[in-house]
Amino acid sequence: MKKLFVCLVLLVSIVLQVFAQKELFSLDDCRNMAMSNNKELKIAHEQVKVAVSLEKAAFTHYFPTISANGAYLWNEKNISLMKEDAYLPVYAMDINGSKNYAASWNNSWAVYNGAPVPLDANGVPFDPQKNPEKISWKNYAYLPKDAFEMDVHNVFVGSVMMAQPLFMGGKIRELNNIAKSTRKISEAKFAGELSDNMLETDAAYWRVVSLVNKEKLAKSYVALLEKLSSDVEKSILFGVATKSEALSVKVKLNEAQMQLLQVQDGLNLSKMLLCQLCGLPLDSDFGLVDENIATTDMPLDNPTINIDNAVANRYEIKSLEETINIAESNRKIMVSRFMPNAALTAGYLLSNPNTYNGFSTEFAGMWQVGVVVNVPIFHFGERIHTLNAARSIKQIAEYELEDAKEKIRLEITQSSFKMNEVIKKSIMTKTNKDKAEENLRYATIGFDSGVVASSVVMEAQTAWLKANSEDVDARIEVKLCQLYLQKAIGNLK
Repeated sequence: MKKLFVCLVLLVSIVLQVFAQKELFSLDDCRNMAMSNNKELKIAHEQVKVAVSLEKAAFTHYFPTISANGAYLWNEKNISLMKEDAYLPVYAMDINGSKNYAASWNNSWAVYNGAPVPLDANGVPFDPQKNPEKISWKNYAYLPKDAFEMDVHNVFVGSVMMAQPLFMGGKIRELNNIAKSTRKISEAKFAGELSDNMLETDAAYWRVVSLVNKEKLAKSYVALLEKLSSDVEKSILFGVATKSEALSVKVKLNEAQMQLLQVQDGLNLSKMLLCQLCGLPLDSDFGLVDENIATTDMPLDNPTINIDNAVANRYEIKSLEETINIAESNRKIMVSRFMPNAALTAGYLLSNPNTYNGFSTEFAGMWQVGVVVNVPIFHFGERIHTLNAARSIKQIAEYELEDAKEKIRLEITQSSFKMNEVIKKSIMTKTNKDKAEENLRYATIGFDSGVVASSVVMEAQTAWLKANSEDVDARIEVKLCQLYLQKAIGNLK
């Protein structure tokens, strides 16, 4: 029973240790979590998907479109081709097929200038072509009004049509080029959002690392002052120190404890910011792999940079170059508006009433094939003005590209100079740190031997704190400058 109890206690203690163990994150872990949590990055990714879909949609304009249409129309009245019943005169025909006027008309005839001519009701000769109303017909064909009335009370129409562009002046090609450039711009924007997200995450990561080390220094400084205060109190008992010295040390100790509290507050806020970026609860307790900044590798020299390649690698430049391509495609589209357009059409048309066999109320249809051509003739200069506007838009994009290249060159040069500066500064702070530690060691030995006053030890401790703090700042600054330089040359990926 006792063994079982001991095993249970050991198991519970192991479980508690596992749960109490602080989670450790590397820089890559923070980057991955920040990328998964960033909403702007997700929006940029969706915009890339939108651009890809629109590019595919633009490519479909090369292919024919097929559509089906149908309609039903109810009419109150029918259509009648005649106002009333009519009578149509009928010619009598000879055997050879020629018209027999004498057999067709009731008019009397007379010979005039050797030729027979018809006489009107008054016996006066007339010309049938000039005065057809004087002809008295023997026979008429009866044309009833109802026979020429068409039933259109219910009209059904349906069609299936196909249209294939033949020549559109280059519009379809340029629309596809615009869609491709838009997709590349959205990809460049996604790369920019990704770069900005990584920059923000890395800066927050190294800020936490900096404050963790500052907290360690502040705790060490407080521990040194507490030991010095204890030593001074003991020295007062032996008469080798004064209460004034003890008060000076306590004042310094209170200042150090206040500095420690400020550093801890700053560390908590910085951790909360990193949690917010990574999508973690704000009260998460975690550690970072690079918390021991003293063991982190530091670059000793600044890498050589090919500025032209670096400029071309920036997502802003890629985006502006594609903007120029879009402006050029837009200019070509404006030019294509001066050109004719041609398209092939084909389809099947179905209707009821049937107009192909009398006018019966039944369904019937026919195939259609044709070519449609549109030729612009006159437009009051509207297309010329839009073409000039497109040219100016392209020129603006080219100016913006040149301006961006100049600013990026300056940014890269400044980042490179800053990198050289912080590397040298880091080497100097490392030397100062070593000297401050040596100075503190000698001052502590001297105080323990009774040959150095407590004020000298406090000065050495203050110098030690300052040197170590500056060394931490310099190391973090090297990391951040390295980060900014990578972003400046477009390699922060």
